[in-house]
Amino acid sequence: MQHFDIIIIGGGAAGFFTAINAAEMNRGLKIAILERGKEVLSKVRISGGGRCNVTHAEFIPRELSRNYPRGEKELLGPFHSFMTGDTMEWFEKRGIELKIEEDGRIFPVSDSSDSIINCFQSEIERLKINMLKNHSVQDLQKKEENWIVETNKGDFSAEKVMLATGSNPKMWKLLAKLGHKIVLAVPSLFTFNIKDNRIKGLAGIATEASVQVIFNSKDSKLESSGPLLVTHWGMSGPAILKLSAWGARELNAENYKFQIKVNWLPEMTSAEILEDLRDLKIKEAKKQVAKYSRFGLPKRLWQSLVDAAGIKSEQTWAELNKSQLEALNHQLCDAEFEVNGKSTFKEEFVTAGGVDLKEVNFKTFESKLHKNLYLAGEILNIDAITGGFNFQNAWTGGFLAAKAMSAN
Repeated sequence: MQHFDIIIIGGGAAGFFTAINAAEMNRGLKIAILERGKEVLSKVRISGGGRCNVTHAEFIPRELSRNYPRGEKELLGPFHSFMTGDTMEWFEKRGIELKIEEDGRIFPVSDSSDSIINCFQSEIERLKINMLKNHSVQDLQKKEENWIVETNKGDFSAEKVMLATGSNPKMWKLLAKLGHKIVLAVPSLFTFNIKDNRIKGLAGIATEASVQVIFNSKDSKLESSGPLLVTHWGMSGPAILKLSAWGARELNAENYKFQIKVNWLPEMTSAEILEDLRDLKIKEAKKQVAKYSRFGLPKRLWQSLVDAAGIKSEQTWAELNKSQLEALNHQLCDAEFEVNGKSTFKEEFVTAGGVDLKEVNFKTFESKLHKNLYLAGEILNIDAITGGFNFQNAWTGGFLAAKAMSAN
């Protein structure tokens, strides 16, 4: 049986980051990464459309933690030890130049996830970390001072073990056998399936909006704002993805059938919009309502909302009656849409669920139930909205676990 000081199960972002940092902090350690597949870092490769959204430009721990529907409270302490600025410095020290985009997402200047992957691979080689692919873990148990890791290619032992296997039901099952409570996984970060004539043929249109979820004709507390993107199957974009993350459990309980209320003019109230529409009726009296977009809305969206308000394409502003003005006001700020199902957001499948956070020491990311068993990344019941936050959780957890594991 081959023995290591540290075995890390999972060759993804959290696993690599932990291994590299532990080896760097204590050069005498014998470390192995076990990966069940033939490829490593697959999520890193596809993140941000293949550009790798490394982290997000939020430099205050409290503000950063607010992007985690599950894990907000637990990550606040860890972020005081290792967060965005530390991540940027870590990569830049290793020759990876990073850039901050307008929306706050941080990418390599190369715009390629290969930069991050190559950096990790060369660090693994430089630090002589054993990378064992096609090793599927079958069982994990404690025998005296060591952990025994049983795989399809033989057994290994190690004093310290970390699980960084993401949303992997098989690993959750192993942890449940060891006494850990697993919070049932449900999808997070998904887009809404909507069939509605108002958005038919508008795929690709994006605009700022605020969105509120309605359950059984009752407003819920779930609401968000930001860019909304119309797609072939419904709606996506940050405004929708934020709702899918914060409402992961509630929307699952509704079987993804509910309504949303969209305000296409989030900076304005219903009363303000109606007043502006009345002004337009006087000032633009002879102009056709549908012909010129108002309030900075994309032209095709404006025309669709005008049509939905029962206004004919040739009608002028002067010809609008009171009920048509009110109907247009309603379509602009209170438009209700039926959601029927969800679609995965790109390939970036994220789940809400995993190891119960009460069972983890967030100073070290060690299990409170088992000494020398560590957990980081999405194996924990932590998930974030889109924008690089899920990776930041992996880097922070990996770094603090590496610090604890490399000690002694």
